Amino acid sequence: MKFSEIEESRWPELQPFVDTCLLPVTGLSGAENPWQAAAALEKLRDVMDAVEVPFRGRIIAYPAVQYGSEETAAALGPLVANLKKAGFRYVVAASAALRLDGLAEADLTIGPGEDGTLPDAERIRGEIRRLWNA
Repeated sequence: MKFSEIEESRWPELQPFVDTCLLPVTGLSGAENPWQAAAALEKLRDVMDAVEVPFRGRIIAYPAVQYGSEETAAALGPLVANLKKAGFRYVVAASAALRLDGLAEADLTIGPGEDGTLPDAERIRGEIRRLWNA
């Protein structure tokens, strides 16, 4: 579910059931050509779909942080804290381009492994279930 799909009048009834925020991190540097930026967004969309689609109604995707590096992504801690203050019990940060291991404030980070490959959708679903069942 996208943040833009939630109407103000419906939020009080939905909030008890929507306890997880998906924070996408694109990882653009600004040096990309238009087609490279589009490809990066498509890869991020695929990762987001693996999180959002199977858990629709419990996860809300927020706007993406578009530009940054692994070093600057680690500085997103205050943003994660604010999302929790806004009422989300869990924050899942996801990137198709950056390793987000340094973002300790997030309850779960999803991104490429050491070899650059992304986890498959089944693994992502399993990690989210483990998060909720912990």
